[in-house]
Amino acid sequence: MLFNSLVFIFTFLPIAYAVFWILRSARSRYIWLTITGYAFYSYWNPKFCLLMAFSTGVSYCAGLGFLKYEDSRRRKLCLVIPIVTDLSLLGFFKYANFTLSTVSDFGRLLGADIKVPHYDIILPVGISFYTFHTISYIVDSYRRTIRPTRNFFEFAAYVSLFSQLVAGPIVRFRQIEQDLDGVAVADQTRWLGRGIYFFVFGLVEKVVVADGLASPVNAMLAHYTTLSTIGAWAAMLGYTCQLYFDFAGYSAMAVGLGYLFGLRIPQNFNSPYKSLDPSDFWRRWHISLSTCLRDYLYIPLGGNRRGSWMTYRNMMLTMLIGGLWHGAAWTFVVWGAYHGLLLGLYKRFAHQWDQLPARFRQFVMFVLVVIGWVFFRATNFSMAIAVLRTMWIPSRGAGLAGQAGFTALLCAALGWSVFGPNEYDVEREFRWRPAYTYGLALAFGACIAIMAGGRSSPFLYFQF
Repeated sequence: MLFNSLVFIFTFLPIAYAVFWILRSARSRYIWLTITGYAFYSYWNPKFCLLMAFSTGVSYCAGLGFLKYEDSRRRKLCLVIPIVTDLSLLGFFKYANFTLSTVSDFGRLLGADIKVPHYDIILPVGISFYTFHTISYIVDSYRRTIRPTRNFFEFAAYVSLFSQLVAGPIVRFRQIEQDLDGVAVADQTRWLGRGIYFFVFGLVEKVVVADGLASPVNAMLAHYTTLSTIGAWAAMLGYTCQLYFDFAGYSAMAVGLGYLFGLRIPQNFNSPYKSLDPSDFWRRWHISLSTCLRDYLYIPLGGNRRGSWMTYRNMMLTMLIGGLWHGAAWTFVVWGAYHGLLLGLYKRFAHQWDQLPARFRQFVMFVLVVIGWVFFRATNFSMAIAVLRTMWIPSRGAGLAGQAGFTALLCAALGWSVFGPNEYDVEREFRWRPAYTYGLALAFGACIAIMAGGRSSPFLYFQF
């Protein structure tokens, strides 16, 4: 089920919302949130609900173990066993075939013909995200950052919360623990305006902007060998905006849905294309992931506490794993390595770089990000190299002739992403005004008309 689908907006959401606020006790609301989460998830494949339930049960038991045991040996067992279990499930479903094919390819490079099986594995939607939820809960419980809950349905509701279940943001338990604990006394109208605003705002970003760019971008990149230099840049700039507005739209909708149920889900984007350097970019892009990688990987590896070279190593390892998290393909690994290299270069030359004019730094950083997205979007290295070659070596081919609508939308999207306000700005300065009612109503109506006229488009980050 998609947020940008008529069945979600006019059937699932109204029922989930109405029943939630009719119920009065915390227990009944936890159970209802859990039920709606599993109903939402089962829309894709009901059998994978068992996988999520198993991961939830293992992580919940680990939390009980941390409450019961004080000795370090048993606490470490409560840390290691569930994390290994969760990562094993993720590894099998997401990386089994990738690992086997890599072994086969490496064997051929050495002159050995290694026969490996290929399994018909369906990747469960959202497994990367809810695995991050359970692991962050386990680690924070072990570190005593949070006190694990004894209420199974509170924890199950946290893991299966449909607003952020399949594509984030990656919400740590401590970030919504207060709201979950106070769910029985939540005020239905307190954040209602914000909830509606962010949901419609995200819907416009997805349906109007991202989906409006998707069709021409996909068409151009499907025939990337025929593109001119202008066409290649237009395609990648279009994808740069498509990816941003698609994922930022989903995140804004998730935040809005959280508010509708009295839960404050943190914002996930802060105008990343306004960033001035690689570190700034990762403070603004997919914030929930970048902070998780920092807190649960980079810092435990040693962070910047063991000298410059170890810092560079930790940066690179973190970004390599971050790239691999996005997908089981070497193009994602290279994308992660590319950003690890950018972070390392910035750390080395930060003083000199920061002396340059801000607009120049923003422009260069934006171009560097676009280059990285080539590997992120490419289906293989041949495509990535061909697109990059066309972008940087003047070439004739298909351009933008006859694509006035795409060009106008692309310019508007670029202008908004580079110069416009973002969700953080709106959150900080939000005041409900009568004009919002008319504006949101028109925007919502336009989105519904677009959705009714065509098939709903899945969010790009569902595949991760």
